Parts: sequence; C-alpha cells; structure tokens
Amino acid sequence: MDSCKTTEILCFYSKYIFSLLLYVVKKHLFTKNLEIHNQDNRTANKFHLPITKLTKYQKVTQHTGITIFNHLPTQTKCVAKEIHVFKLALKSFLLSNLFYSIKKYCNSKK
Repeated sequence: MDSCKTTEILCFYSKYIFSLLLYVVKKHLFTKNLEIHNQDNRTANKFHLPITKLTKYQKVTQHTGITIFNHLPTQTKCVAKEIHVFKLALKSFLLSNLFYSIKKYCNSKK
C-alpha cells in the first residue's frame, strides 16, 4: 500500500479523482454557491450542485465531479484557478491519502 507513496504513482481511484477534478477545473462551466444565493456562508466557495432525484443524472460526470471537488480541502480548492499549482497540490493530497474507492474519498475527513 505504501508503494504508491514512495513511487508517487496514483492508484486507480486516485487517478480517476485527479482526472475528474482537472476536467471540472478546466471547463469553467460550473457556478459557485455565492453566485446563486448571494450569501457569504461556509458553502459559498463550493460549486453549486443542482438538486436532482434521478440516479441516472447523479452518475453523470459533471455531477460526480462537482461532488468530488466540493470534498477537497480548502487549501487545495483555493489554488484551482492556477492549473499547474492545482495539479501539484491535488497530486500531493491524493498521494498522502490513498483512496481505494470514491465512497472512501467522500467519507474521508479533510
């Protein structure tokens, strides 16, 4: 398990998370909660996640990407505007926390 840390190679789910978050950050299609609600609260800097009851939509790349992005630590989210810095911070975060499923990532504490 520690071989991923020493070789600095991401495991499968960490690689998926890395690719998905790069997609989310590069697309600029998503709006933050602050832009929609005009309230500066603790979720203001998270991406707005549209409410849906359809399980099919909840599995779409955009929905999953927003959910995963919103679970990132604040210091990693803050550098999302600078792609190169974001990649380094994200890879460092994923290497220090080995995630072997998306569920474990979403249940992890930041």
